[in-house]
Amino acid sequence: MSKILFVMTGSDHWTLADGTEHPTGFWAEEVVVPYRAFKGAGHEIVVATPGGVVPTVDKASLSADANGGRVNADDMADTLAAMTELERPVRLAAVDPNDHAAVFYPGGHGPMEDLAVNADSGRLLTRTLTAGLPLGVVCHAPAALLAAVGDDGANSFAGYRLTAFTNEEETRAGFADKAKWLLEDQLVEAGVDFRAGEPWQPHVVTDRNLVTGQNPASAAPLAIELLAKLG
Repeated sequence: MSKILFVMTGSDHWTLADGTEHPTGFWAEEVVVPYRAFKGAGHEIVVATPGGVVPTVDKASLSADANGGRVNADDMADTLAAMTELERPVRLAAVDPNDHAAVFYPGGHGPMEDLAVNADSGRLLTRTLTAGLPLGVVCHAPAALLAAVGDDGANSFAGYRLTAFTNEEETRAGFADKAKWLLEDQLVEAGVDFRAGEPWQPHVVTDRNLVTGQNPASAAPLAIELLAKLG
């Protein structure tokens, strides 16, 4: 049995351009579906957050129609309630990626608030990339890649093919005109090779040890790809 590190947002809100705080956190499907897949394959899960705070689920992700019928909302809530790993996260600053066989970042708008500017997360991502460990990042969690900047100012993921929640999806979700910045724009500015799929459809991009998923629907195929890399 191998350990898989879940790096999760510690924020319960996302600050919009007008200064208001939109309630958020992590997106349930992007945690529950990979968690079930990894645990079902016999792996151990360790959760890490900035400061070791207990992560908050975005309540909108537990609504009956939030996941396109892919996952039952009540079943997801039951799984989250049973995840003891969420009750005792480790401090992100204390994590050594080499203590784990793989690293996974679930999304939700929370990472746009904290992981996008978290230096500990940025260093962890760079070390994971350099070590060649399987690294999965889905939906809004690629915001964390923006903090993976070296001493030369270059982003560690520059030149990598990847995907994330797109500008079009943010527009359809009703937040594009409210956000301080858009994830796709910032990733392109950081130098990544952004590959967008159809809105709301499963879309996974793999480049070397990096596996990225575009949206919540991509969490399941991303988990399968990450398990394949673990062998």
